[in-house]
Amino acid sequence: MSKKAGTLLILILIAFFVFAGVRYTLYRTEYAVSDAAFIRSDTLSILSFKVGGKVVELFKKENEPVKKGEVLAKIDPVDFEVAKERALKELEALEKETEALKLKKKRLKKTLSLNAKLSEIDVEAIKKDIQASLFSVKSLQTKLQKIKKDEKRYKNLLEKKLISLSDYENLSVKRKSLQDEIEALKKGVEAKRASLQKAKEAYEISVLNMKRIEELEKNIESLEEKKEALKKGILEIENKISYSVLYAPFDGIIAKKFIARDRVVKKGSPVYALVDPKSLYCEVLLSEKKLHGVKVGNRVKITVDALKDKETEGVVESIAPTSASTFSLVPRDIASGEFTKLDQRFKVRIALKDKSSLRVGMSAEVAIERK
Repeated sequence: MSKKAGTLLILILIAFFVFAGVRYTLYRTEYAVSDAAFIRSDTLSILSFKVGGKVVELFKKENEPVKKGEVLAKIDPVDFEVAKERALKELEALEKETEALKLKKKRLKKTLSLNAKLSEIDVEAIKKDIQASLFSVKSLQTKLQKIKKDEKRYKNLLEKKLISLSDYENLSVKRKSLQDEIEALKKGVEAKRASLQKAKEAYEISVLNMKRIEELEKNIESLEEKKEALKKGILEIENKISYSVLYAPFDGIIAKKFIARDRVVKKGSPVYALVDPKSLYCEVLLSEKKLHGVKVGNRVKITVDALKDKETEGVVESIAPTSASTFSLVPRDIASGEFTKLDQRFKVRIALKDKSSLRVGMSAEVAIERK
């Protein structure tokens, strides 16, 4: 009786193991199973300041939720504010200097233009006056020639006692008076020529002085360039002041705080790690031997190690076109002819239907339905 019971027990165990083996084999045939799976996030960001300085405020602790645009931390902006104030004062001084030079240029241009115009008018007037005087001299010289001829004729008449001595003397006086007038006009022409030369020199000086306006324009242009450079510098300082406040780029949870308050940090140093729990997905490194039948849209059963009693579902979202080793920093060299075949793995991204209770970095086991 006991032998029959033992035999029956052995047969039952054999049947159980055969059933379990068949079921396991069928399961592995219908599903691509892998335990090289992890929970990932598309929006795990390391947040840092764009400027360096002393951190005076840290508003969030680890594991705290935050909203997009919420202030997370601040750097003391006093150095930037002092630099901005100094730059603004320098800009104000440059603007005053520029305005003063522009006013000086305007006044000088008006004065020099007026002087040049007056000098030009004087030159033209003196030229005309000289021409008129020369014409008068020529006219008087013509009269003088006639009087000289008359004087010779009167002298002959006087010797013949055909005219009186007074008539001859009157003509001589007239000749001398005309000669004196001609000499006076000639001296006046010389004086006017001297005045003409001075007027010309005054005009040339006015023209030369116009170059001072060009120098002023160059100085003004140089100041304008300095002002533009200073404005750009002020804008850069204002950006740095705005960069001294760290904002949350999206809704999420603080995953890690890297620094403590009152610490001096460099530009780009990690301050917070922020993760969006809504962007979780499952990533599987699936062996190439298990890829057959795995397609986008296939259902997936996911068992997370931390939640053993809870199974969640997902859908294959994408399959990497290259193996994980394709972008290895040290690629395999098979040029020597030595080759050891290795099992390549491909990243499979799985969209999760239920993301509650999941955390980034959790390990999981997946079973991907084959079709």
